[in-house]
Amino acid sequence: MNVLEMIDRAKDTASVGRVFGDPVTQDGVTVIPVARISGGGGGGEGKQEGEQPSEGTGGGFGLGVTPEGMFVIKDAKVRWLPVVNVNRVILGGQIVAVVVLLTVRAIARLRARK
Repeated sequence: MNVLEMIDRAKDTASVGRVFGDPVTQDGVTVIPVARISGGGGGGEGKQEGEQPSEGTGGGFGLGVTPEGMFVIKDAKVRWLPVVNVNRVILGGQIVAVVVLLTVRAIARLRARK
């Protein structure tokens, strides 16, 4: 498979159908899941100079899908319900805790010098 074929396959993978999931309807409520797709890729060619010249090509592609939330449709009204990433919340709390502890330590050292 050459690099151009790989890019064509990647374009097919990152489609609108992957961002908006199939709607689910139950008891008059419709839910449409939404995800974020991000990706990147690249390719290149190389040529070795020296005693035994050789050539080569290569490429790669990465794709990431993250749930973002859902649209809820009920009684002709649309609401957006975002997904809460608990891991991100915990990490943010840990960062804040470390900053607070370092600040308290610095203040305690300054008071101890006086």
